[in-house]
Amino acid sequence: MHLHDVWFVIIAVLWTGYFFLEGFDFGVGVLTRLLARDRTERRVLINTIGPVWDGNEVWLITAGAATFAAFPEWYATLFSGFYLPLLVILVCLIVRGVAFEYRAKRDDERWQRNWEHAIFWTSLVPAILWGVAFANIVRGVKIDASKEYVGGFWDLLNGYALLGGLVTLALFTFHGSVFVSLKTVGPIRERARATATRVGLITAVLAVVFLVWTQAHTGNGRSLVALVVAVAALVAALGANLAGREGWSFGLSGVTIAAVVAMFFLALFPDVMPSSLNSDWNLTVSNASATPYTLRIMTWCAAVALPLVLLYQGWTYWVFRKRIGTQHIANAAH
Repeated sequence: MHLHDVWFVIIAVLWTGYFFLEGFDFGVGVLTRLLARDRTERRVLINTIGPVWDGNEVWLITAGAATFAAFPEWYATLFSGFYLPLLVILVCLIVRGVAFEYRAKRDDERWQRNWEHAIFWTSLVPAILWGVAFANIVRGVKIDASKEYVGGFWDLLNGYALLGGLVTLALFTFHGSVFVSLKTVGPIRERARATATRVGLITAVLAVVFLVWTQAHTGNGRSLVALVVAVAALVAALGANLAGREGWSFGLSGVTIAAVVAMFFLALFPDVMPSSLNSDWNLTVSNASATPYTLRIMTWCAAVALPLVLLYQGWTYWVFRKRIGTQHIANAAH
């Protein structure tokens, strides 16, 4: 296996980590308007991800940096072609972080309500746009012989990509619902489980249609295995949720996300960004990669840094592992 193949796998792992972790806190952000019945319950939901949401975003920064360094041609074409949706995602992530930090800075109902709306919308929009972006990457976009994107913004809003956006929104909301049921006590926990069942059924329908469409369009034997794992894990997660096995349900919903991301990358390989105009113009792991020397240096850095990141994040989740409820909110008026 060449180093550019290794880095293709590493980038797939980084995106898997990002969608697994950021997926449930996007879902919790959406649930602040769908599940919580008052401001106290919204505080409970926000507090479930309060200690970890910013650490989850590290995976996005690392995935972007790894793509820039390991596959500069891919990075340049992706970020120039998808400039507007990626800019919207970036703005949402900035506003979302500010909303988490500033919401409780003033004891004013209107102030807090506005920041709560910001948390909802800046969780919902990226959850959709990430699905749209990855669906377009797998489907193929208008790349010319110079490896440049020559399509427009509206080319990205095709039926397949929009379905991909709905799938990621539904999947992240299901993942977040299960996380809330795992992290809370009392009525919120029970409603979260009920919400997970309803959202999970919708997710299953959307995901099956989208994944079968993906397999029919760009799939291969490897991606078919990932498809089967994704569907089986999602069904099992729904069953575990109905049985009240919240830990198993959360783990299995995470397996579903990992399998979906794996299917994307397995369907792509050896391409990293196919051209819908001419397959000879596809960006591949070989023609889009950095020099072997750069990849060697990056490999040594990753071998040292990645285990440390995993240990630190694992420790963080262990420290903040206990359940919370409305009774743990010091001032229920906020």
